[in-house]
Amino acid sequence: MEVREGYKNTEVGVIPEDWEVKALSEIVKSFQLGGNYANNEMEGNNVLIKMANLGRGNIELNKRYFISPEIIPSDNDRVFYGDVLFNTRNTLDLVGKVAIWRDELPKAFFNSNIMRIIFKEEKISSNFFMNLIFNTRNSIYQLRGIATGTTSVAAIYTRDLIKLLVPVPTKVEQTAIATALSDADALINSLSTLIAKKRNIKQGAMQELLKPNPDSHREGWEVKKLGEIAEIVGGGTPSSFIPHYWNGTINWFTPTEVGKSKYIFESVRKITKEGFVNCSGKMLPVGTILLTTRAGIGDLSILMNEACTNQGFQSLIAKAGHHNEYLYYLLQTLKNVLIQNASGSTFLEISPNKLRQIEVSIPSIDKQTRIATILSDMDTEIQALETKLEKYRKIKLGMMQNLLTGKIRLV
Repeated sequence: MEVREGYKNTEVGVIPEDWEVKALSEIVKSFQLGGNYANNEMEGNNVLIKMANLGRGNIELNKRYFISPEIIPSDNDRVFYGDVLFNTRNTLDLVGKVAIWRDELPKAFFNSNIMRIIFKEEKISSNFFMNLIFNTRNSIYQLRGIATGTTSVAAIYTRDLIKLLVPVPTKVEQTAIATALSDADALINSLSTLIAKKRNIKQGAMQELLKPNPDSHREGWEVKKLGEIAEIVGGGTPSSFIPHYWNGTINWFTPTEVGKSKYIFESVRKITKEGFVNCSGKMLPVGTILLTTRAGIGDLSILMNEACTNQGFQSLIAKAGHHNEYLYYLLQTLKNVLIQNASGSTFLEISPNKLRQIEVSIPSIDKQTRIATILSDMDTEIQALETKLEKYRKIKLGMMQNLLTGKIRLV
């Protein structure tokens, strides 16, 4: 392969001529395993970082563990800003995850499945740069290659880890690359925070708008059963043993396709006209609310093309005088009620009759329309921010690919 001027072909790919390829043994000062602490998910004073908390590059604290309160953890196992943490033991596809601690919490400790990597200051100027290098495709590929064990339990031992090869630019360029990508991260994180704030505002608005104001004495509001508000329609599945029932042009939705977005357009699988005729499903018009009522209960989307569904749904077609988007938002607040009305020994399911009997307070059609418009505008704003966030994430990935291989130079 021809290499352009100023670059060279190495064991880690094409890199600038002034970059070096180093084994970890040449740039690491020491490795330190964390402590073996008894822990639980009950609230406590000392958070324990476990392998489940290490993402690819970032610490994930959606699930938290706490060191048992009778145990006093060692300060040697406390994490500090900029610590690079390496997951030594996990499933075969996850072992070797690396993340950096950014003071996500005031205080935390790490356990014995995690190793802190301390680099030689004369070789490495930025732990943030090394965190990025560990999470490149080349490094992940190498780490999987040195993992030993089974699919469910695998480990990476220090004797093998020290042989990992990484590209090392000058210390000045390490810092410049880390700074540029940290700035991109800061932009992404600020946008993520804004989206979370907007979602919380919307949730608060839903709680206020979708229930009658006590001061209004329920003026214009009525208590109705869902069966009075909407026609409730079940689904069906054509026989999977008859090939010509499948791969047609009719949309046929399953529960896993619903709930990810407000509107839903095309199904993954489609059935033929003959398949539709020979199943218990019904054709649902545009605007129908697809509601999952089996196994996963309460996921919903608004149908934007004619379709039918399998039997994991009870779909709602708003009746005259009722706004389908208002009903969509109202149903979002009823998930716990739906689950409470479900039954079943193998899996929970809510029957169409139970669904029809659920009572809700509902205002006039004019007020339904106004409320639906307010909430829909909020959704539109959130969707625009999420689209921007996805764009920024793709830009950052492109930056990583170019900066961490030296295709684009900052110094």
